[in-house]
Order: sequence, then C-alpha cells, then structure tokens
Amino acid sequence: MVKLHAGGVFLCNGKICDSAPISAAEARKNTITASILNSHNTSGDDQALKIKFDALVSHDITYVGIIQTARIGGLKEFPIPYALTNCHNSLCAVGGTINEDDHVFGLSAAKKYGGIYVPANQSVIHSYAREELAGCGKMILGSDSHTRYGALGTMGVGEGGPELVKQILCDTYDIKSPEVVLVYLTGEPKHGIGPHDVALALVGATFKDGFVKNKVLEFVGPGVKNLPIDFRNGIDVMTTETTCLSSIWETDEVVKKHYEVHGRPDQYKKLTPGDVAYYDSLIEIDLSKVESMIALPFHPSNVYTIHEFVENAEQILKSVEEEARKKFPKCKFDLVSKIQPDGSVLADQGVIAGCSGGMFDSIVEAGAILKDKSTGNDYFNLSVYPTSIPVSLALTRLGVTADLLAAGATIKPSFCGPCFGAGDVPANNGLSLRHTTRNFPNREGSKPGEGQISGVALMDARSIAATAANGGRITAATDIDYDYTPLEYTFDKSVYDKRLYYGYGKPQPETELILGPNITSWPDQYELAENLMLELAAVIHDPVTTTDELIPSGETSSLRSNPLRLSEYALSRRVPEYVGNSKAVAADEKLRREGNPSDKLMALLSKVGDANELAKNTQFGSCVFANKPGDGSAREQAASCQKVLGGFGNICYEFATKRYRSNCINWGILPFTLDPNTKFEYEQGDCVYVGGIKQALIDGKEEFSATVIRKDGTTEPITLYVKGLTEEEKQILLCGCLMNYYKAKNNL
Repeated sequence: MVKLHAGGVFLCNGKICDSAPISAAEARKNTITASILNSHNTSGDDQALKIKFDALVSHDITYVGIIQTARIGGLKEFPIPYALTNCHNSLCAVGGTINEDDHVFGLSAAKKYGGIYVPANQSVIHSYAREELAGCGKMILGSDSHTRYGALGTMGVGEGGPELVKQILCDTYDIKSPEVVLVYLTGEPKHGIGPHDVALALVGATFKDGFVKNKVLEFVGPGVKNLPIDFRNGIDVMTTETTCLSSIWETDEVVKKHYEVHGRPDQYKKLTPGDVAYYDSLIEIDLSKVESMIALPFHPSNVYTIHEFVENAEQILKSVEEEARKKFPKCKFDLVSKIQPDGSVLADQGVIAGCSGGMFDSIVEAGAILKDKSTGNDYFNLSVYPTSIPVSLALTRLGVTADLLAAGATIKPSFCGPCFGAGDVPANNGLSLRHTTRNFPNREGSKPGEGQISGVALMDARSIAATAANGGRITAATDIDYDYTPLEYTFDKSVYDKRLYYGYGKPQPETELILGPNITSWPDQYELAENLMLELAAVIHDPVTTTDELIPSGETSSLRSNPLRLSEYALSRRVPEYVGNSKAVAADEKLRREGNPSDKLMALLSKVGDANELAKNTQFGSCVFANKPGDGSAREQAASCQKVLGGFGNICYEFATKRYRSNCINWGILPFTLDPNTKFEYEQGDCVYVGGIKQALIDGKEEFSATVIRKDGTTEPITLYVKGLTEEEKQILLCGCLMNYYKAKNNL
C-alpha cells in the first residue's frame, strides 16, 4: 500500500531510476518544489530562502491577533490579497456577542486595509482559498496548519500568526531550503475507497518516525491521472498530519478543468518535474492496494484497515482506553462496550465536514450510498457540513442534499467546528466517526478535567455513509454494493458576489476599526535580560504534546482575541496547575523589575552567584518541559499564552513542528533543546539558570552551559541548545517578541 525508501532517487522522464546523466545537485533544481521556491525567493541564495508569498489566509480565531500585532508594527495597507474567513468562531457565544464582535472587527479591518472578507458560514478557510486564491506556481501562507493547496499547483504553508504579520509588513518567510520527498502514485483506487483512506495510510506510514518532517512532498506518477480533483485535495490537505512543511503535485487537464470551472482559467499552467529530477527520499503508494482505513483516538497516525480493526477490536480499543487512563486519570473511557455480540463495533455518531470531508465529490458519493436508506432510529446520528455555500448550492440543485435528508442525515452550514471541538460534541464515552482532519484528545469537545471523555475515529466519508446505512456499525465502504456515477460540479460565484467583501487594492484608511470589549491589546513585553532564571511550571513526559494540550481548542475559541482571558486556559487539560505556577513566577519577576526582588528569587540567585548583582539583570520566567511539543495546529496562542503568563523558555528534545518553534521565537520564548542522551529527570518547581544568555545569542552561540537548581537547593549542570536561528529570529528573541522587534525596527 505505502512503501518508504530513505535514500535519494532520481526521476527520469517520469520514471524512478537509481542513476542519471547529471549530478544530484543539478537534478535537485528540476523538482517542481525547487522551481516554485526559487521563483518566490528574494535572498539570491537557494539554500537560505527568504520567501514572499502571493496571498494570505486567516480565520476568525487568528486574524484579530494578527492584525492587532501588525498595527503595532506600522500596518497601513495589506500588500497582497489577504482573505479573512469566518469559519471557526461562526457560532456566537451564548449570552454574549464575543464571536460576532470578532467578525465585525474583521470586516472593518478588510475595509480599512484592503482585504477580502468571507462572512460566517460562507466557506471554510481552505475551500475559499482553493476556489478563489490558488494558482499554479503560486505560494499561499495561512494561519492554519492545514494550509495545503498542492493538488492545485499551489504551495501552501501553515504557520502561526506572526509569520503572516511579517508578510503584511513586507518582510519575508525565512527557511533553509527543505528536502523534497517524491510521492510516487501508481494504480487506481477501488470502488468505495476515498481520499481519507489514502491520506490515513500515508500518515500512518510516515508520522511516527518523522520520515517527512519539515520536508516538501511532491506528488507525481501514473496514478495521479486516476484521481479526480477533490480526491487529490482530500489527500493533500492531510499531508499536514505527516508534519511535512508543504506539498505540491504535478498538474494536468483535471487541474486545468478545476480552474475553468471556477472561472479562473488563467491560473492554470502545466507543472511537472524536469526530465531528470532528484529527490532526497521516496514514498511509493499503490492506490489499487489501499483499503478502507480508520484512525483510532488519539492521533491520525493510529491507523488500521477497517477490517483489521473490527477483527481485533477488543485488543485495539483496550489500548485506547489504557492511553486515556494515563492521560486523564479522572475519566473512565469505555470503548470495549461498543463491541456487539455479533462482533461488529457500534459508533455513536458520524460527521462529514471541513476542508477534508466536506468537499463536493465526497458528499455526492455519501449521498449515493445512503440513497433510499436510513441512518436509523437509535443513538447513531449523521451530520454533513458542505465546505462552502457554492458547494452546498450545487448539492442542493443536483438533489444530493435531498437524498441525504431523506435518509436521516442533518445538513449543516459551512463550519470548521467539528474539526476542533465546537460542534457535534459527542456524549460521554461516545465514539464519533469523522471525515475531518484530526482526532487528538478533547478535540471533539469533551472535558476530561471534569470527568467527561469521548473520542474520534477518522474515516472516509464513504465508509461513514456505509456505517450510517448499517445502523452505526462500523463498515468499510468496500464491503457494500452501491451505484455511483460522479456528478459534474458547477461553481456559482454569484453567491459570493452577493455576500463577500472584496477590498483588495481598495483600502479605506479613514475607516475606524470596530473593537468589541473582548478585543484587547497585547500586554507589554520586555527585551531579553543578560541572564535568565526559568522555573519549570509544567513537566510533561508524553511522547508528543499537541498544541491542543498547550492551549485547548473548542470552548476557548471565542477568547482568542483576548490574550489575558485566553491565557487562563493554557495547559488546562493537561497540567491544570500550570497557570497558577506561571502567575506566581510572573509576580516575582514584576517585583524584580520594580527593584524589590522576592526572597524566593534571591535564594535561587544565591546558588549561582552574587544575588544582589544578578537580581539587577536576571529575568525570572516560567518554562515548559515536554519531550516533543507542538504537534498539530498552527495557532500562535499555544506560545503567546505562555508568554502572557510570563513564560520565557521551552525545553524539549525536539519540536514536533517548525511552526510551533517559530511561534515560540516570535513570542520571545527561548526554544531550548537537549542532547538526545541527556536524561531530563527534573520536576515542577525546579529551576534552570542560563547565565549570559543575551550576549551568547548576540555572539551567535548555539550551546549554553546552564545550572539546574532543584527544589531541595541542590544544583547540577545541564547543557541547552538553540540551533539554527536566523539573524532576524535572533533579534526577535533579543527584543523580547516580534512586536517589540518591529517597534524598534520602525522607530515606533
């Protein structure tokens, strides 16, 4: 199904080969990836890239903070198309106007600075980008991790908000030239196989060992032509879950038709590798061998074929329950009871939604499976969220919506909620089947801290529909007989013309921004001091820590425009005492800045030198240790909440994603790493002193001698690293955060 090859390979005239008439260095320039990156690189150095993007996209739990930050840096006008979509905070808070205040702010900002405003429930962020912003050879930067438009010939990159701020202020996205992985597709999917089946197989094969981490996936091969455009998009959007940097596909007549259907034929051009191209590694996918797949809680890489899962359900579900017990001791997660006397496994819910599941073809085929059938009269229920109003309109006109409604499904508006815990939250101990992007703990909206838990298993829309037709018993779509004839999609832009605000290139600087009471500015941040004392406010030894654990999604979404209120939820689902610990350290730092250092800080400083002298130039901040933090969402709040609470460092063995590390840097949090052989056996309340950190950064050092001060007063040395900082990243850390950097840079 999926085969990985670690060594480099050549692609010669579309075929894999071991040798070529030109060198690997020369052939490396002939990938599609290299051609696009180099055309957007402003550095003149093809190894140290400074990228300028063609367009930006954000949604309503990120764009407020981005614009507020850019304003501090001197924003006058959006220099490139910037779409502000409203697909996350689409449900207004009960008893308040928090969410709609964000939307009103977004429209006023689009008017003032010349942006594109997509009102609530018109489209999810990535659907809009595919429909109106993508173009062959382009690059788009989004403040959402699933910014992936490679199947349309567009390199999408998902990053935290500060990276968009840099583009808005005409700065660049600075990265080393990434490795490129050839994803070679052959064969044709079987009847009943959908894009999520292929995507989950790919994620399962690559995630755990970091095979493609921070690399670019380039999809080519004879199998590409056998995939409709929605199928390609459905695979592509899930490449985020492999932890790759971006993705790109060769383009053909299928892609050309996409642009024609969407009224933008000029955006198509043929993209293909050169006659001889070199790739750093290879993934082979035989589409004909892909089976119906399921990803069990609590990660998209926890993958099995549906047949394998059902045959071994008790063992597999017990392992999920055991993981839940370790993470959430207050909860009793009972999944084994889902197994029925006949050996089938009964789910409680099905959801087809978002940028991965809500696409036209997947819903059409789900409708074909459910036509003249019933989702049943028991606990199982099915919700379908078309990805945009144009898609919903096309489904309605073709009768697909009627078929689904007649079968008992509920049709809901375009909304990302089921993907991050703000819609269709299952009952306690519920098992939800979702064609969405993620199934991290609590991402479906449960609250383990209060003794409530449920879980999500990812499946393709086709198998979810087959399951619905089978009364909620988990069923592979390949196991049922159904007739399916693909329907032609017609994009009706008139519905957008009647509702969206198109302001790019037409700023109205006289427009006043409308700021509701929940939209607050960032608290003052301070430049890095000569020395740093860090107290471990949270110590997490899980193999991977997600951004959902660092700052919960779902119920906190409405607070994303209020840094102080949002920070109260930092690590609340994983280390509830973290906020209190960090606040106590921040209070001591405030006393130090006022010239009245606390007895606690003075006692700590006395362990490493003259406390009176060190108190003058030693910042006291909180710190998080985790083995591998930052998997998942691009949300900058995973870092900014730590900084708002007085955080100055993360210590880990490695960062799960580049985007989380970048978020830490942009918020002035030192991204320390450890040697893999170092045993980190310290506890909450222990402290780490890093003397001379400011000068060491100025000097370009990457290795720092530090001292651990345990709670019992004993000390021991430890070595920390901060490797690979760009010059700009170094200056951001020295200034204390990106906002301070731009204030200084622009004399504001």
